[in-house]
Amino acid sequence: MQFITGTHIPRRTFLRGLGATAALPLLDAMIPAGRLRADTAAVSGPTRLVCIEEVHGLPGCNEWGATKHLFAPSTTGKDFEILPESALSSLSPFQEHLTIVSNTDVRMAEAFTTPEIGGDHFRSSAVFLTQAHPKQTQGSDIYVGTSLDQLYAQRFGQDTPLPSMQFCIENLDQAGGCTYNYSCAYTDTISWASPNEPLPMIRDPRVAFDMLFGAGGTPEERAARRASRRSILDWMAGEIASLKRELGAVDRVRMDRYLENVREIERRIAAVESRNTGGEERELPEAPAGVPDSFSEHMRLMFDLQVLALETNMTRVISFKTGRDADNRVFPESGSDRPFHPASHHGSREDGILEFNKICQYRVGQLPYFLEKLQESMEGDESLLDKTMIMWGSPMADSNLHNHRRCPLILLGGADGHLEGNLHLKAPDGTPMANAMLAALNSLGMDMQNFGDSTGEFALMPGSSAATQG
Repeated sequence: MQFITGTHIPRRTFLRGLGATAALPLLDAMIPAGRLRADTAAVSGPTRLVCIEEVHGLPGCNEWGATKHLFAPSTTGKDFEILPESALSSLSPFQEHLTIVSNTDVRMAEAFTTPEIGGDHFRSSAVFLTQAHPKQTQGSDIYVGTSLDQLYAQRFGQDTPLPSMQFCIENLDQAGGCTYNYSCAYTDTISWASPNEPLPMIRDPRVAFDMLFGAGGTPEERAARRASRRSILDWMAGEIASLKRELGAVDRVRMDRYLENVREIERRIAAVESRNTGGEERELPEAPAGVPDSFSEHMRLMFDLQVLALETNMTRVISFKTGRDADNRVFPESGSDRPFHPASHHGSREDGILEFNKICQYRVGQLPYFLEKLQESMEGDESLLDKTMIMWGSPMADSNLHNHRRCPLILLGGADGHLEGNLHLKAPDGTPMANAMLAALNSLGMDMQNFGDSTGEFALMPGSSAATQG
């Protein structure tokens, strides 16, 4: 532990115990004397960035679904209406933090040559955050582009313990070649450190927890700690008590809340592992013991871990892949018994589109849990939601046609004032999604001239100087 000297605690303060290390959330005691409590930017650092991919597009990007406003609202500008039937209906309570960007294209996911026709599912994920066209290969000569989360991490993530973190929900351990002569590397990740360097994604909550709290520990130490059935916080009890004696009343409350969250997440992961190793048949027999069979439970655990990572400044950059293309998983909680991929091929039938919409409403409906947790985590007088940009979207539009025109994209959070919220922006026909992504990156300080197949910037705030170029 870094002992307290002077009038404030260093932002990079850790608690340590047997093979475990815990960073701390931002406390008032970390803000140098003389600064306003609300002036936390210099201490908390640049805006956090979270990128979340959805596969298979949305029903509202189908020609009939668009007329029913299942994604894009009927009006643009402020105070738009999200219909109860919309895939975004669960986000209505967060409309003030929501910017919808409709009618942008992801043309780099389209087939460029005859052999590429039909391979949309096996190149789309690689396109989402790179907006570049993957090289068709099953060999080691993979090539696409550097993803925007990694561009941001290379610029603004190098002073955190983890420059970025990559999470996923479905099984992505399919090495070698996938269908249509594409390497599975294109399907397995949305994060690329360079055009030929895909980054692995974490599916197991236990692995993510150990990354956040196991730094410096050996596998043997971590195994011994878990076998003792004691929380990592029990091994840090002395340092926790010592630190809390030096804190004011507000910081002690904040510390207690943070420590309770850590202990509860650790307990939930242990409960999942115990349940999954108890001998009963699993719905996901190939999944690690720490992965819940329930999609919702898995999503909530991963979101909780992401909030911990962001509030402790262990990282500022997160990418999250919530599905795998051509996935046949069934989501009973959605009210549909149709597998995900077959449901997405609805044949443009109205009943089929609405059935697919049930699944999409359920999947998008996981986001409010994350937003609520960010809103509850405060830094000074602002919440993490105010200080984070969340980019959610899909490189596919109408999955029934494997179409990549008019793909869904939304931005959530305040992004330190760089997003206004309560805004629906419809791009002119033919606008690349890369234009909106370029504007988002530059609003966060990247100062880039182009990104992917961008043709200019698409303004994300009224009155912005960024111009739309189709």
